Amino acid sequence: MDWPGEREIWRVEVEPGVRLAVHGLGSGRPLLLIPGLGTDHHAFGWNIAALAAHWRCLALDQRGIGGSDATPGPYTMDQLADDAARVIAELEPQGVAVFGVSMGGMVAQHLAIRHPQLVTSLVLGCTGPGGRLAVRADPSDTRLLLGGEAKEPGLAYRVACQVLYERSWREAHPEVIEDAVRWRATHPVRAGVFAAQWAAIRSHDTGAQLGQIEAPTMVLHGTADLVMPPGNGALLAERIPGARVEWLPGRGHMFFQEDPAQTTRLLVGHLEPAMAGRTS
Repeated sequence: MDWPGEREIWRVEVEPGVRLAVHGLGSGRPLLLIPGLGTDHHAFGWNIAALAAHWRCLALDQRGIGGSDATPGPYTMDQLADDAARVIAELEPQGVAVFGVSMGGMVAQHLAIRHPQLVTSLVLGCTGPGGRLAVRADPSDTRLLLGGEAKEPGLAYRVACQVLYERSWREAHPEVIEDAVRWRATHPVRAGVFAAQWAAIRSHDTGAQLGQIEAPTMVLHGTADLVMPPGNGALLAERIPGARVEWLPGRGHMFFQEDPAQTTRLLVGHLEPAMAGRTS
């Protein structure tokens, strides 16, 4: 599902000659949306209308993805977090609320640790601490996530959808899967970028630093997540001061697409008081 109506698009220079695309919709206090591995702003297409009714939503195409420039890999989480910080400093220097999902949630953790003055509140979706604390997915599920043996982008993503979405939900909503596959087929990830992002994921480890996160934090996690087992969400909530976890029963890794209404309700419940408290 594409974004509705008119949207603003910025291209923010994060280092000489490297610009990242940011897609904006809505008005009010700012919410930065950071998508996951190999995905761009389109990942939030099922949520953006509802979210933009509450906030000025800014969806980041991360380095190498969508409308953003690519650079040689491997990438690091610190590098991707600093990219996000430069975007915030350019567009909303007073700081933003951040909603990061999957790899985007890893970037969001590093952003909150490295640039606490730019993160007013934090929501971490379907992500984890990495490193020795990580609750690892079944290797067969990770293989499917990476597309198995498929070489064509659309087919590889169709394979990945077997683990990205909860099985019964996936079977009941083929239109969502077909939309995602079409987008990936017509907007393939540039050569080398997927591997560059995967290298950042493999090096991700915030276990010893989670206690440094100052922003009011909520963790969202589907109980049927095969890609990022739910124990990872519990670990984040235990180690981030004052954080709480909200479980989405029976939802998979893409919980925010599987249940956009509940996702919005939870975001409003967390972000509105957190934003009000920060600005009072």
